[in-house]
Amino acid sequence: MKYKKLTREQILISLDRLTRFKQTKEKYLRVFFDIISNNLLEPKYKRSDLENLKAEEIKFYIEEIFNNSIDNVNTDFSINKKLMEYENSVFKNDEFTNRLLDNKINYKGALSFIDTHSVVNLRWLKSLNDANNLVQNRQNHYLKFPIEKVILVEGLTEEILLPAFAKFLGYDFYREGVQIIPAGGKNQVVKMYYSLLEELKIPIFLLLDRDAEENISQIRPKLREQDKIHLVSSGEFEDMLPESLIIKAFNSLNKNFSAITESDFQKELSHVENLELIYKNKGLHEFKKADFAKLIRENITEITDISPEISEIIREVSYGNKTLDTKICS
Repeated sequence: MKYKKLTREQILISLDRLTRFKQTKEKYLRVFFDIISNNLLEPKYKRSDLENLKAEEIKFYIEEIFNNSIDNVNTDFSINKKLMEYENSVFKNDEFTNRLLDNKINYKGALSFIDTHSVVNLRWLKSLNDANNLVQNRQNHYLKFPIEKVILVEGLTEEILLPAFAKFLGYDFYREGVQIIPAGGKNQVVKMYYSLLEELKIPIFLLLDRDAEENISQIRPKLREQDKIHLVSSGEFEDMLPESLIIKAFNSLNKNFSAITESDFQKELSHVENLELIYKNKGLHEFKKADFAKLIRENITEITDISPEISEIIREVSYGNKTLDTKICS
């Protein structure tokens, strides 16, 4: 067997990809096959041949290449055990995947490569060296992992704003292990939900715009007991934003030359349609939902910036959180 050692960059990329929130088998095979393809010199496998390797063969190559690329010798594989337990608590893994998870990769030796400025999943990996209670570790250090709940939404606006509204109400998605996933439209929500059902053990919360009744009818027959759907009561997510918050956010950026008031809104139009018209009439750049959502996020400063329905959505997501309930009701 001949191979070239992994570079520091390769090690960090591999660790990052192995600890992302993604289906276990998919991410492990991607990382392991990349290492074998790029670093194993003899025997040399074509990419198509790798899929025929047994789990034990794959692990042998990975452990040899990865561990010999790190100077720190290690006999403590407690991190590996924690990762295996976590992956199996979230994902539905088959026997082949569990054999891949039951490895002796020198995670502990690789921790010296991870700094405090790394992406959150790498910081979480580093914290596992001393963590006994993974949930308590996440809550104490705001590490996001382990993930315990998924929120499936239509677009980027929800992805940007839901965590901000929730945090203002005292429910921090990172602290509580909530992963929000934008599907890219109501039809994609259905397809993604079907896919996640095959992969996930943890609860899924679905948030859909008002025009998605037909999509919900496709989802309901497959809806698990732990999953929940919230259909926006009127229009789309942006229509739940208080008009006063939209005006405040817009004027925070444009107050010196094109401020707006309530009179700029036509009641028969949706918030998005009004904003598109306002941007056009005032000669501004093209209105983009995601950019405006970031502007909204920066201007959430008081409880009146959060509509009753948004509060209710956060309450549903955070069911059982007494701190949140108290703040909403106060």
